Parts: sequence; structure tokens; C-alpha cells
Amino acid sequence: MSVEAIKETLCINQIIGQRIDTAIIEEDFVVPDIKPDIINTMSTNGTVCIYKKEVMDGKIKIDGCINAYVMYLADDEQSQIRSMNTNLDFSQTIDFKDLKEGMTVKSNISIKSIECRVLNGRKVNVRAILDIDLKAYSNEELEFMKEVEGIDDIQLLNENFSVNSLLGIGSTKIYAKDTVVIDNIDEIAEIMKVNVDIQNKETKISYNKVLIKADEIIKIMYLSTDNRICTKGATIPIMGFIDMQDVNDENICEVEYEIRNIMIKPNSAEEHSIYVEIENDVTCTTYQNKNLNIIQDLYSPTINLAYKQKMIKTMSGKNIIKDVCPVREKQVIPEIGNNKIYDVDIRPYILSQNIINDRIVYNGEIELKFIFGEETVSKIEVKTIIIPFEYNMNSPGISNNSKIDTKIEITMQDFVIMPDQSIDIKIDLQFVANSFKNEELNVIQEINIEENRENERYSIIIYFTKSRRYFMENSQKI
Repeated sequence: MSVEAIKETLCINQIIGQRIDTAIIEEDFVVPDIKPDIINTMSTNGTVCIYKKEVMDGKIKIDGCINAYVMYLADDEQSQIRSMNTNLDFSQTIDFKDLKEGMTVKSNISIKSIECRVLNGRKVNVRAILDIDLKAYSNEELEFMKEVEGIDDIQLLNENFSVNSLLGIGSTKIYAKDTVVIDNIDEIAEIMKVNVDIQNKETKISYNKVLIKADEIIKIMYLSTDNRICTKGATIPIMGFIDMQDVNDENICEVEYEIRNIMIKPNSAEEHSIYVEIENDVTCTTYQNKNLNIIQDLYSPTINLAYKQKMIKTMSGKNIIKDVCPVREKQVIPEIGNNKIYDVDIRPYILSQNIINDRIVYNGEIELKFIFGEETVSKIEVKTIIIPFEYNMNSPGISNNSKIDTKIEITMQDFVIMPDQSIDIKIDLQFVANSFKNEELNVIQEINIEENRENERYSIIIYFTKSRRYFMENSQKI
């Protein structure tokens, strides 16, 4: 007698683990000869660029740089505000338990803090602290038995599961290229500060392809040749396609963006423009919902069946929820008064998150760094304030067993100095909550027929015992 097993293949994206770490990147730089000596630093900012990620057994190596701009008070007759641009290259090897070569690692690397310290008039030290959040996944094709044929009296114990099966992972490079036009009266002396952000992220599914769309938001602060500080913003649409076999509208697409390289270069004075080129790595992970009827146990009264069972871990209930938290504040900052606000660096961060009745309750703070000064004088000041926030996001189906990974994106910002010298603050924070549950499945992968068992006469033996009181009374008489 032979057993015919009907099998099904499931591609699982198993979470191996998460590693949260910090890295300190520090380097000394010499002020270029064409720039004046430095007295004091005013503001330092940077953008993280990731060149390469190498996954090895038990560790991961990350190569990249921080593209940093340092604004400083110059040691010259006018005490002007000048700037210097530099790259802090880094190569970090991070230990990661259970990580194996060939696994997928998703990373979220951001600047926690960056500062510049003056060593002498021609030399500075730039020190940055990076927050590194790594998640490792193992992609595995798994075969399991869904039906058994060839045995008439077999009895099966089945159980239904709904899981998120991995459909595919793809990546592409998308370039944001544009020439940003400035005012005709402006001639650029130097770039002082650059901010890069990616907003309005969208995905659309076409035939065997995922369309990736977003806006690369650029803010540039520059010094003109007549010593005026100016700012210019630009929005560069970016788009790309990622091949994904059998993808459809019912699938879940999880898209990750990483900036790989930045080039900001003023064109000739006659063109009154700045050339911008940004290279982005985009990775798309696609899941499909699968309803599975999995055999948990089997038995035959006439045949000895032996089977091998395996425990696997996978994901279920995966969902990506987006919602916008509007922050509206009025702040009086005496230092700013009626001065011009050139730029505001915004850094939101979550202090705590709790799940209450299909809602995620977030508590956090927004750090605002105002760069301001008199409009007619090339001098700036910096003021930092903190705004607390609490936000409830509706998340149907979420529970305390859910794993939640939340990112905050800034989709709108506006700062207006009112006639009473208060600042009208408008910020839209988009919360992107990626939730799922860990699911453990027992799957049968192999069945063998052993020697036939001998026919046995089965019976039930029924017997009665006397009450406990009877035994107690008789033990006392003895």
C-alpha cells in the first residue's frame, strides 16, 4: 500500500530578530583654504547616505556617510556667517545573533544628534550619533501536506490558518535630478545648509510591476555674494518600477527608501540656479494573504503511520495604516521676535505607545530648531524648543499581541510670525504603523508506513471502588 501526499508550497518571511544600536561617528576636518578662520559654530546638520549593506553569519556591515553642513561665525572684519560642507564616512560592523548570510535585513538609520566643536581657527571636530534599527528576515520556501490519499480509513485533524505569505522582494534605483532656479538678483557665494526629505509616498500595482511614486523635498539655504542669507525649496517628483511576478491589488506592498548619494552644486553665476542630484535605493517587499487548511495530526486504525512534523514561525494579520496628526500651536519665543525665520529643523520622536481598544495611543515630543536672524544682516541665531504631543490612531483588529513598527513623516510645515510676535506653528505628522502578529504553525512534511500492526481486540474494563469513608472506618477497627 502506498500513501500519496498532496503538497502545497508556502513562502514564509520569518522574523529572525531585531537589533537596536547606536554608533558614534567622529572626525576632525581642516577648514578649506578659500574660507576664513572659524570663531564659533552656529548650526550643524546632516543627511545619512547608505552605500552598502553586507549580511554575514552573525553580523552585518554597513558602509555610508553623513553629508554634513557646518555654519559658523567667521573671523573676519564683518564677522560673517559662513559654512563648510564635508562627509563623515563610516563603516560599522554590528553583531547580530542568529543572522545568516543570504537573509534580508531592513534598516532605519537616522541622526540622533550632530555637533561641531572648534579645535582652533583652522580645524574643527564633527561628532554625530546615529540611531540604528535593524530587522532581520529569513525567506524560506516550505512544503507541507494538505491532503493524504491512498488510505481509506485515515483520519485527519485539520486546522485553518490565515497567514501572510511572501510573494517577492525587489529593488530599484531612482534618481531625483533637477535644476533649482533662484532669484535673478542672487549670485551664490556658497551653500550653507541642505535638508532632504521624501514625502507623499505611493504605490500602484500594474501587470507584474509595482509603480513607486514619491516627492523628494529639498530645502537649500545659501549665502549670496552681497552677504544675504537666502532659502529656496524645491519638490522633485520621483518614480520607478519594480518587477514583481503575479502581484495584484489585493497584495500588501511594504516600501523602504534609502538615500545613497547627494550632490548639490551651484551652476555658473549667469544661470542663477543650483543643480540637484539624489540617488535613492528603493526596496519593495510584497505579501499575499493565504488561507491554509493544515493537517495537524493523522491516524489509521489498520496501518502504522509515522510522520515528521516541523514548527515554523511566520506572520499573520499584516496591515499598514496611515493617519495624519495635525499639530497646531502658538508659541512666543522672545529671542526670535520680529526676526526672519530662515529654516526650522523638525525632529519628532515617540516616547511611548500603548494599545487600547483597537487604538494605538502615542505620546511623544517634537524638537524644533529655529534658525533665524535679521533679514538685512548676514547673521543668524539658533533656538530650540520642545512641543509634546499625544495622538490616538484607530487601528481595527489590533491587539496586545500585535507587533507595531511606527514611523513618522512630516507632510506639511508652516511657521508664521504674527503681529503680536507669536509664532503660528502648523505641522502635519503622518503616522505610518506597520502591524502584524507572529504565528506558529505545525506542518507535516513527510509520512511513512511502518509494519502493519497486529489486529487487537479492544475492550473497556469498568470497575467500582468503595467510598473513602468505608476505608477510614475499617482502618480504625483494625
